Amino acid sequence: MADYPVYLGTDTLFLISLPSGPASPKERAEAVSNRINELIQSRAELDSTAFEVSPYSDGYYFTYEDKILMALTDDDINHLQAEGDSLAQTYLGVFKSKVHVYASENSIITQLSQGGIFVGILVVLILIVSFLNRILNRLIDKLKSRLERFVPDIKIRNYKLLTQENSLKAAEITLKVAKIIFLLLFINIAMPLALSVFPSTKGIGETLLGYIKEPFFYLGRGLIGYIPEFVTIIVIIIVTRFVVKGLEFFANEIEGERLKISGFYPEWAKPTFNLVKVILYVFAFIVIFPYLPGSDSPAFQGVTVFLGILISLGSTSAISNIIAGLVLIYMRAFKKGDRVKIGDTVGDVIGKSMLVTRVKTIKNEEVTIPNATILTGNTINYSVENNGPGLILNTAVTIGYDVPWRKVHEMLIAAASNTRMTEKEPKPFVLQTSLDDFYVSYQLNVYTKNPKKSAVIYSELHGNIQDVFAKEGVEIMSPHYRENREGSLTIPPVHIPKPNEDKPKEKPNLPG
Repeated sequence: MADYPVYLGTDTLFLISLPSGPASPKERAEAVSNRINELIQSRAELDSTAFEVSPYSDGYYFTYEDKILMALTDDDINHLQAEGDSLAQTYLGVFKSKVHVYASENSIITQLSQGGIFVGILVVLILIVSFLNRILNRLIDKLKSRLERFVPDIKIRNYKLLTQENSLKAAEITLKVAKIIFLLLFINIAMPLALSVFPSTKGIGETLLGYIKEPFFYLGRGLIGYIPEFVTIIVIIIVTRFVVKGLEFFANEIEGERLKISGFYPEWAKPTFNLVKVILYVFAFIVIFPYLPGSDSPAFQGVTVFLGILISLGSTSAISNIIAGLVLIYMRAFKKGDRVKIGDTVGDVIGKSMLVTRVKTIKNEEVTIPNATILTGNTINYSVENNGPGLILNTAVTIGYDVPWRKVHEMLIAAASNTRMTEKEPKPFVLQTSLDDFYVSYQLNVYTKNPKKSAVIYSELHGNIQDVFAKEGVEIMSPHYRENREGSLTIPPVHIPKPNEDKPKEKPNLPG
């Protein structure tokens, strides 16, 4: 069964739980509250001795100067499991004390005095806020003048992220926001003092004060309770950081060839370090995650799952390129600066990342190739080690059977010897690749340690071959023969010779 309060203003006097006759408990409580409040409003001053309690056949009546305020029935007394006379006197004491205090607090004189105090507090509060505002403005101006001397331009390498002017503006805005927050907090703390003057607004003031106290108390309890988890996170971060620093030291030593490990190449040091570093950071985050505030909340978990789905759906090609980049690193297919042929692209490797490889062609075109594409195709590396024999460049000529092959070899070797940027040792050599119907195919091979200049070397080599063969009187052509045909000519009539003109002499049979 529900209990219904009897109100005096906003104060609860007691509760009514049982009906009386046709009146429900709620109706009884509302009726008693109305009678008490009407009594206070109709009297300028109340006499506490005028409150009386009188027994009747079914309980007790509470009156003020013969005006019935409330009936306490036997059923009420039995429900509260109390002795009748004692309970009646208790209720009478409540009437006398509460009603008298409430009436005195709400008298005209009291309200006027409370109003004067309230106005005085407001005036003092306005003066204090105005004074604080001026003090804080002066403090902000002084801080700005000090910051002008010490705040430089904020740069990331050569990029100016924030100029001094923008930094000072940001600092000024931050200080002004902090000033406004401080003044609002001060007002919110001072207002309950002003509102507590009036009993009717005292609850509002306490509520406003609670808006400040409760978050601070909640935050304080949370911070104190979070100290063990925070210490654990700091320890994990410090340990991970020290491990990463140690691995970075060894990676630098291996890369600089100061520390050598059998079967582990220096160019593997940095990529391996970066890979292990990422794994360590991911592992550290997994360990730290349960200690983060709110990590066990459904909202936090839902956001992390959503982000994980987005990353997994949007990074399929990126992951394949990253894996291909790692495979290429450990395959040692090429390194930065090498002359390579990837697919149809020939050029120098100018950059390698986990996702793409950038190649500059001999036409100064920069081509970006995904690592996954490189891994699934063929790659030719023209660069060689400094202590190797060099890259072999080859070119072919076809010479008729009428020229002795030994002489052709000598002429080709001579042309190769006259070509710059080719190696004298190992010596150039010639291969006869085929004996065809009308000619012999000769392949000239030369060594060079300048693969990036292969186009220039080929051009000079071809020119030298032509010069040497021309000097020796050997034509570089296949020994085919052709003859001018008889009959009509498919040329414009104006160019056809007239009958009386001398017939053009037949051209000699030329090899070609």
